[in-house]
Amino acid sequence: MQEKISAITGQFNAELALVTDLKSLEELRIKFFSRNGSISLLFEDFKNLSKEEKPKYGQLLNQMKNSCQAQFDSLKEKLESAAEDNRERIDLTLPGRKKTLGSSHIITQTMEEIINIFAGLGFSVHNGPELESDYYNFGALNFPDDHPARDMQDTFFINKDFLLRTHTSPVQVRLMEGKKPPIRAIMPGKVYRNEALSYKSYCLFHQVEGLYVDKNVTFAELKGTLLSFIKTLYGEDVKYRFRASFFPFTEPSAEVDIWWEPKGKPGRWMEIMGCGMVDPNVLKNVGLDPDIYSGYAFGMGVERQVLRKYNIPDIRILFDNDKRFLTQF
Repeated sequence: MQEKISAITGQFNAELALVTDLKSLEELRIKFFSRNGSISLLFEDFKNLSKEEKPKYGQLLNQMKNSCQAQFDSLKEKLESAAEDNRERIDLTLPGRKKTLGSSHIITQTMEEIINIFAGLGFSVHNGPELESDYYNFGALNFPDDHPARDMQDTFFINKDFLLRTHTSPVQVRLMEGKKPPIRAIMPGKVYRNEALSYKSYCLFHQVEGLYVDKNVTFAELKGTLLSFIKTLYGEDVKYRFRASFFPFTEPSAEVDIWWEPKGKPGRWMEIMGCGMVDPNVLKNVGLDPDIYSGYAFGMGVERQVLRKYNIPDIRILFDNDKRFLTQF
């Protein structure tokens, strides 16, 4: 026992001399003073001594423990005092720092504005999954099996049956399957297309689509709805045009252009949305009789509206997360 006391005392003194900070001091405390520490284990050994030996070694153990504890406490006090002196002081006389609050991204702001405009026209808002089946993204929407949009160059396929949706039109299909007309709704959300990045296209963008299905719906109603939206978003003096176009899920179909004059560049027509009357095959696919019901649908990229409304020349700027740009909105 005498040898153990001397050995642990020597070890403690040697390691105490190497302590330079509170972290290493705590490691020393755990090693020697914790429940399973070297000094604590000596007291466990003490219990096994004979009655004759206990008075002698008990006194030595207590002296050793008290000596080690006193040295430990003294060094701890010095290190804590030094740490306090080095701690950064707070000058309460300095003026406070103004907190800068974040705001919604300009894409989010514009999408909310679009949603609010259509909500004012009586459209409800519906959402759907971004991971879609081939049927809901293409098949139910009258896309032929050999349509170019099914090619890997345009679509991010997960496997042969599932993909990242290329438009929010699948939400229209799900809505028509589960709800009887009249249906008047918009479908905002993210969509994905495997396209080369350029000033006017990106692999991820946001879309708002709309659908109205009822009896005796006409193209004139579609045009009136979209004109009301365009003038509310861009102003009464906006210059626009409708062009005949083609989409597998609408017939007849059109694209809507507005006149855009980018800063420092000549003005030109820019397409902002596609639209048309819901194809009878689409109505059949969701169990609606095209001889009774008709409808119109439209879809627009939110980023396109941002570019035109705020005169931004390059869509990629919207995804750069540059605070110098974002804080302007």
